[in-house]
Amino acid sequence: MFLTDLQKIGVGLTSFGGLFTLLGVVLFFDASLLALGNLLFLTGLVLLIGLQKTVVFFTRPYKLRGTLCFLGGITLVLLKYTFIGFIVECIGFLNLFGSFFPVILNFLRQLPVIGSVLNLPLISTVANKLAGSRQSPV
Repeated sequence: MFLTDLQKIGVGLTSFGGLFTLLGVVLFFDASLLALGNLLFLTGLVLLIGLQKTVVFFTRPYKLRGTLCFLGGITLVLLKYTFIGFIVECIGFLNLFGSFFPVILNFLRQLPVIGSVLNLPLISTVANKLAGSRQSPV
């Protein structure tokens, strides 16, 4: 499956959103970087999957708690309560996107260098518990 030009831009914006969020955390919860990371992430998500699918994703009844925490965290970051806002936002992010972690973990395991590191005994056990996936040792 090929990505359209808008989806390619969406992947880039989402990646830059993650990068700016990471920089905001590393630089002692800088409110400007965290806010810019949130804006880029949400814009990239809309370009990546479309506006209608984004609205449907965030308004599902069983994801409502995650949506409220995520948007409330963004609001707290914008109001300069960066540490508390980031914690609330992380809780919402995990509620919204937690079901994708096993898929991401399986993808990372197929990469050459990262996959061999993730398949080490201790790291594999921890990664499986974090992702919530259960793989039987064969």
